[in-house]
Amino acid sequence: MRKRRLIQNNKKGMEMVQVAILVAIAVILGLIFKNEITAFVNKTFESLNTGF
Repeated sequence: MRKRRLIQNNKKGMEMVQVAILVAIAVILGLIFKNEITAFVNKTFESLNTGF
């Protein structure tokens, strides 16, 4: 019974580490491609505004 709890807690901890790594990767990619993302968003909003 104790072993199960220990394994479950370990799995939860590993899931948190995985989520933290994914968030860090997303932030790094956002910083690297900041100019491209900004240009894409601006272009998209401009095309939406001209359509209406």
